Amino acid sequence: MARMPVAQRRRQLTEAAIRAMARDGVPRTTTRSIAAEAGVSLSVFHYCFDSKQALLESVIETITEHYLTVVKAAIRPRTTLRETVRAGFQAYWDHVRTHPAEHMLTYELTQYALREPGFEHLARRQHELYCATYAELVEQVCLGMGTGLRVPVPVLARYLAAMTDGLTLNFLVLGDAAAAAAILDMVSDHVAGLVHDERPLPSPEPLLP
Repeated sequence: MARMPVAQRRRQLTEAAIRAMARDGVPRTTTRSIAAEAGVSLSVFHYCFDSKQALLESVIETITEHYLTVVKAAIRPRTTLRETVRAGFQAYWDHVRTHPAEHMLTYELTQYALREPGFEHLARRQHELYCATYAELVEQVCLGMGTGLRVPVPVLARYLAAMTDGLTLNFLVLGDAAAAAAILDMVSDHVAGLVHDERPLPSPEPLLP
């Protein structure tokens, strides 16, 4: 087996864990099955992760990183703020529709962490990460567009995290893409209405003599 830096090996095992858990479910996924999915020995797994909690935290962070990367690329400044916000939501939603099992796994991870004694902090960490992710995205939009908010960033971030979390689960259950798109349109309008322009007004033209 080729030698690999620990950080790279952890990433390999985390991605393997995501595939195995999305396919088989969290309770039925074992360290042995993850090692097999990654094509490494069990001893390599235990060298990289000293506990199941450490693995699950890495899984949560990596899934969030998957869609954060595409959303950050999508919310480059566009003609209007509303178009910029909607593009970010669309990038997230495209990821949901392309990787439904991965997003379904996020809900299973939450329930597993809440039910498993000693793992409750992982569910809190998961949802704190969602809020932090949206705060980062909101600040990116405001900086790129030269705008400010009428509400505190943490409040809007928590609202967006709760909205997308509920909408994603609703879509996974009902499969109504048109209804989801209509809700994202409405939320984009709402978010655009919470923003004010911080760019300085142009200087008035001098009066002609």
